[in-house]
Amino acid sequence: MVVVASVVLGVLIRTRDKNTGTATATTSTVAPTSTVATLASVAGQPCVAMVDPLPTGAPPVDIVVGPAPTSLVVKDTKQGTGAEATATATVTVNYIGVACSTGKIFDTSYKGGTTTPVSFPVAQVIPGFGKGVTGMKVGGQRLIGIPSDQAYGAKGGGTTIAPDEALWFVVELTAVTP
Repeated sequence: MVVVASVVLGVLIRTRDKNTGTATATTSTVAPTSTVATLASVAGQPCVAMVDPLPTGAPPVDIVVGPAPTSLVVKDTKQGTGAEATATATVTVNYIGVACSTGKIFDTSYKGGTTTPVSFPVAQVIPGFGKGVTGMKVGGQRLIGIPSDQAYGAKGGGTTIAPDEALWFVVELTAVTP
């Protein structure tokens, strides 16, 4: 499905105020027409095997093929021995994320043959990722299967994560800051 929003001299941009819930529409004169692809819901679709090649240096993502996870899946593939990630910590990780219904990589810290670790507060990521990382120890590697309601839910995540998409991650924890 493709949605086209246009106004005579610009693009119609719809936004919603997070505090009041009020929807507004503004126009931009950057381009006369804008086309945005909207992804269809994948609710009820099973997880498929990964179809993209692994980036250089990335660990395998052992997706459980079949029904999408309906509860959080956490499986340590390598035990760490360092500091433990808590729900209030800031963590530094390497990761690879795969969409359940397509088997496609939607994001990774392994790019161009190099690893670019990412740091973030655990409390500021999607719920399933935060819960999945909590309890890991530095040096560990974990497979995390996240049901849609603990990921991006019915809204999806932009143009790469469909509405109602379950996600699979492999996460390597490299540092924890309390």
